[in-house]
Amino acid sequence: MTGSTDPRTPLRVGLVGYGLAGSVFHAPLIAASEDLVLTAVTTGNPERAAEARAAHPGVRVAARPEELWERGASADLDLIVVASPNKTHVAVATAALEAGLPVVVDKPLAATAAEAHGLAALAEERGLLLSVFQNRRWDSDFRTLRRLLDEGALGRVQRFESRFERWRPQLKGGWRESGAPEEIGGLLYDLGSHVVDQALVLFGPVVSVYAESDVRRPGAEADDDTFLALTHANGVRSHLYVSATTAQLGPRFRVLGQGAGFVKYGLDPQEADLRAGLRPEPGTVWGAEPEGLWGRIGAGESPLTGGGTPVESLPGDYPAYYAAVAAAVRGTGANPVTAHEAAAALDVLEAARVSAREGRVVSL
Repeated sequence: MTGSTDPRTPLRVGLVGYGLAGSVFHAPLIAASEDLVLTAVTTGNPERAAEARAAHPGVRVAARPEELWERGASADLDLIVVASPNKTHVAVATAALEAGLPVVVDKPLAATAAEAHGLAALAEERGLLLSVFQNRRWDSDFRTLRRLLDEGALGRVQRFESRFERWRPQLKGGWRESGAPEEIGGLLYDLGSHVVDQALVLFGPVVSVYAESDVRRPGAEADDDTFLALTHANGVRSHLYVSATTAQLGPRFRVLGQGAGFVKYGLDPQEADLRAGLRPEPGTVWGAEPEGLWGRIGAGESPLTGGGTPVESLPGDYPAYYAAVAAAVRGTGANPVTAHEAAAALDVLEAARVSAREGRVVSL
């Protein structure tokens, strides 16, 4: 395995792609980590190249991913992070692994579970880390909900509702809204990757999937309003909503147990802070939610009319993902999100696509 075994020496990271994912999420989190140093960035866009150099002085900018490992895998880098468009994930990750480099891939890892398992097999064959950036596992609200469930605060959970809704009536354009199958666009594979992954982490394997997937906005090509109903092997039902056309946003989470329910409105603050240029630097408060956004736990009343008791939100912690990646590369910790976990989520997403197309429940 590549990478320094000395924890005092930061791992050298090459970042493939400097669009939204690369510039807003990965580059800032890598740069803020004491375990990592951003050494190189690839982008064929001159404006983005200039932005990368300005934001990260001394970074090497290459036009093609292959330039990062052509001189030998361990000569310059210890880790590759793939934040390029979805359709490139499998090819770039494969090339990096074959060059002998550990890899982090933004979600979705691939278009199909079969491709994800194939990448996992390659990484295992080479003895290399392959991890998937499912950052929403480190959202404030999700961390808080996991704590409540671990404590048994709700009793046996019966239904899990999760919404990642937005009001974006105007199209932005670009590959994320493309209807071309090879682009892997649309909300099912974008925000859907997050809500499905969270449901699997909380409640385990899924045995059946029903989905409704629509294209609502004029001129849109890819799904922008999608609902999934999952039945887990343990009997929990997950109802998941992802939308760009929601004029009135629902609760981020509504979790109903035999003893109590938990309702949480509002999104984790970390994405907005990263977009605003804030960074998780030492000595700064990061990922904390204001008290007005804390969820409420109770029974028999609506939280919107004062029912229930506020639950202090745990702080969001995206930096924890990359700290875990660094430990895994060095062999001192576990992979925080494995390719096989990503494949399980892709099984659900593929079933949802079939269900929405054919109007039926799909068994897994």
